[in-house]
Amino acid sequence: MTGFDPIAYINEPRWQESRLGLERTQELLDRMGRPQDRLRFVHVAGTNGKGSVCSFLASVLRCARLRVGLFTSPYLIDFEERIRVGGENISLDELRDVTLFVREHAEAMAAETGEHPTEFELMTAVAFEHFARRACDIVVCEVGLGGRLDSTNVIEAPEVCVITRIGLDHVGMLGDTPEAIAREKAGIVKAGATAVSWPQDDAGAMRAVRDAVERCGCELVVPDFSQVDAGGVSEGARSFDYAGEAFRTKLLATYQPFNAVLAIEAARALARRGWAIGEEATTRGIAETSWPGRFEVVAGEPTVIVDGGHNPQGAAALADSLRDVFPGEKFVFVMSVLADKDYRPMIREVAPLARAFMCATPPNPRALAASELALAVREEAPGAEAVAAGSFREAIEEARRLAGPDGIVCAFGSLYSIAAIKEAL
Repeated sequence: MTGFDPIAYINEPRWQESRLGLERTQELLDRMGRPQDRLRFVHVAGTNGKGSVCSFLASVLRCARLRVGLFTSPYLIDFEERIRVGGENISLDELRDVTLFVREHAEAMAAETGEHPTEFELMTAVAFEHFARRACDIVVCEVGLGGRLDSTNVIEAPEVCVITRIGLDHVGMLGDTPEAIAREKAGIVKAGATAVSWPQDDAGAMRAVRDAVERCGCELVVPDFSQVDAGGVSEGARSFDYAGEAFRTKLLATYQPFNAVLAIEAARALARRGWAIGEEATTRGIAETSWPGRFEVVAGEPTVIVDGGHNPQGAAALADSLRDVFPGEKFVFVMSVLADKDYRPMIREVAPLARAFMCATPPNPRALAASELALAVREEAPGAEAVAAGSFREAIEEARRLAGPDGIVCAFGSLYSIAAIKEAL
């Protein structure tokens, strides 16, 4: 089977339908011998910041000399980056071997039950099998969509459950209020685990998290963000304090110290549960964390920033970071969004900072056409120029020209666009 392409198989259009529910994943993993039972997990759900929190925590655990599996989505550049051990992507050979094993059981399951696993269910099975084969000490696992009915929620006894900041996203599937969405996200909380939660902005969302924890009889840790001083940026890093302790991170956005604090509290929760994770490993792990596509400076003259903010909350955080790191500046935005996102409030969040918008169509079946986005920009930000570009290369080239060598270009709106933006650069 040397000609087998695991990425093409997992991404087959037949498996692309998103169907919430655990039954197919449980059936597939049962047939595979339940690799998840040979692993220990930190499970991370939320609307914004999941990937950053996962990356911070995985770095801390690696610095504590643990063999760490990391499962995240979506990928930015290479498909294999969704599954990592020890900070290294799964190799294509490993991906091929594990996917062939999973395919054997998925095809047998489909023949017997008429139900074939979806793309994300296949990915979850491949990841768990790979982590078990590599004998990971612990796995940091990001939820794909929601929580309660997400494929990853077959994890029965996580060590720690983390709930990041909750906002309105995927409202058609998860609910149309922060409280309803929080109930779905908090579905990952299990009896016996320690729960660590962002102090949610919405009272109903925080109540939903507390209710889930109370039902499970868990310890709940909610960090006091009044003890966080987000500090400032110098020499390519942000210094910040938490409860009087000094930290440093290469992730420059103003919101990253708060994501780091969630990871710090998760690491401390693991230490209370007997894991050998010292404060030195925590400090070093935060400092060594890298996470592409999150307020990442990718070019100079002009400065080009890419950010994965893809909902109003993310756009507001991006605007705060731009004001903090580049006070008084105006920006040329390269914006691309999916049609099912709440993109008009996103435009309004950054509009006061805009010189112009170059609009592009992201490489995704759910994309909003650049022409439609440009029309929305003209309505929501009438003082800024809005141009529909024919490609990301055209959008980036025109944005850099408009910015000039001393200006700043900021590309945002969809994680799915980051690879195309970097390729255009």
